[in-house]
Amino acid sequence: MKLALWVTGSALAAMGLVAFTALTPGSPVALLIVIAAVNLGALMGRRLTGKRPAFATNQRKMISLVEQTGPHLRMGLNPDTATRTARLLHDVMRLDAVGITDTERVLAFVGDGSDHHLVGASVDEGLTKRAMGTGELRVSSGIPAEECNGNARGCPLNAVIVAPLVCGEQAVGALKVYHREQATAGLIELTRGLAGMVSLQLELATAHREAELAKAVKLDALRAQMNPHFLFNTLNTISMKARTDPEEARRLLVKLSDFLRYAMKHTSNTTLFSEEYFFVRTYLFLEQARFGERLKVRYDVDPQCLSVRVPPLVIQPLVENAVKHGIADKTEGGAVQLKARLEPIGGILRIKVSDNGVGMATEEVDGLFSGGSEEVSALANIDERLSRMYGGGASLDVSSVPGRGTEVSLSLPIG
Repeated sequence: MKLALWVTGSALAAMGLVAFTALTPGSPVALLIVIAAVNLGALMGRRLTGKRPAFATNQRKMISLVEQTGPHLRMGLNPDTATRTARLLHDVMRLDAVGITDTERVLAFVGDGSDHHLVGASVDEGLTKRAMGTGELRVSSGIPAEECNGNARGCPLNAVIVAPLVCGEQAVGALKVYHREQATAGLIELTRGLAGMVSLQLELATAHREAELAKAVKLDALRAQMNPHFLFNTLNTISMKARTDPEEARRLLVKLSDFLRYAMKHTSNTTLFSEEYFFVRTYLFLEQARFGERLKVRYDVDPQCLSVRVPPLVIQPLVENAVKHGIADKTEGGAVQLKARLEPIGGILRIKVSDNGVGMATEEVDGLFSGGSEEVSALANIDERLSRMYGGGASLDVSSVPGRGTEVSLSLPIG
């Protein structure tokens, strides 16, 4: 049992390191950290306890628990995930019975005494409520009546250990380990360790959901900013074309439909560059219908770039800024160029959006990423999204000369 506690503690420490370093739970690097820590814990436990035989078995058990509970608990605490987790703990650790509750009711019970410990029963005042209220583990020799639906007679279990499940410094439920005999010190510590592991998995799940929500909010903000900039002008252009060139008006409506459909559909982290490229071309087709000869467009895209995955809604806002702030304010108009090159050896996709428009002064360029106004918040938004996705692996740089134009360079790691 002491050896199992060493392994449990090592696994929890490793998972804490994974959370602290913001690694993705279940990623190869995170799993490698956990496995290495479990090996070390098992080795230390074996040396200090002098026990060799169960070392490999306990190591495999803890690795299995870390691997298998993560995907379930990533969905949060509900009857389905609680049942799957309780079954894993019961089977892998060979416990007599395991129960999991939220703050109001029993979500899962697996093992001996399932006819006495009912799923769905409310968590009223009692041992479980006290454990969640104080945040401290509770042990009972003998099963309280409230644990057995009001009647403990005939229940095969004789002890219960209740450990609160904590997420964000607040109890969100409890892990309950039952035993046919009296609870040993080793079983109590094992329960404490397992509750810590489940709590950390729930913390990681919450962090994951918050990160996904933040990404969705950023995309929604970008969509909300993007569409009003040109939607009215495009509809006005279509309205005028409908009188003079109905066929062209129809083509513009189809393109506008394609544009809006693409802008609204993406919720994933990445998409193919070919799709972003089509999106940019659709946008510029609509803008050329509005500006006519005042807007020239050049494309210089290496075909190798088309199959590379990139974040959605990153390139088009750069092109939109070039049109809106570079060309629209220039009486004679100008040109916008999109250039993309793949560097397979360095593993970098380089994208450049340039214009020969009005340009900006140095102090204006310096303030572009502050997000302090509607005009520049798209760049601040994109820069933050790239930082979240790639850390320091991606870059977004702007250079500009008043009267000569602006160039935005985007470098993204591939693979």
